[in-house]
Amino acid sequence: MPNDTKEWAQRFPEFLVEAETLLAKSEECLSHLQLISNDKDAIDCMLSTLLKLSSKADALALAAVSEFSLHIHGLLSGAQNHMNLHDQALDALKDCFTLLAWQLELIDQTTGQLGLDDTEQTSLIEAFAFQVGQSQFQPHSHSRPLRLVSFSERQA
Repeated sequence: MPNDTKEWAQRFPEFLVEAETLLAKSEECLSHLQLISNDKDAIDCMLSTLLKLSSKADALALAAVSEFSLHIHGLLSGAQNHMNLHDQALDALKDCFTLLAWQLELIDQTTGQLGLDDTEQTSLIEAFAFQVGQSQFQPHSHSRPLRLVSFSERQA
């Protein structure tokens, strides 16, 4: 398993740069939405960057980041169809992005551990779901429940 840990440690810095870039792009799209409500291009941009972030996090077994991104994507996708992105919904989405940024900073660069429970993620997802009229939000069938998995657990 040391080779896996070493490989992860080598891949993580590149992931972090990509993840921060994707998140910054999503935040720019969010700022655009705050100026031009329900702009389809900005929403599509966020959907795309959230999927990329989820995929890249999943490749490094960063389940908390991957699943949180997927949950946000699912809600945003549903909101896009119903055009429910009012100011409170955008504020809730901004809170989700803030937590994602914070999580990226807190990932242990050696082990990949994120020593947080999923309480805040769940709370923010529920708040965003409520704001976009999806109070009965169900994650996509391919999504797993929000749970932290270490790289070594993923490789086992």
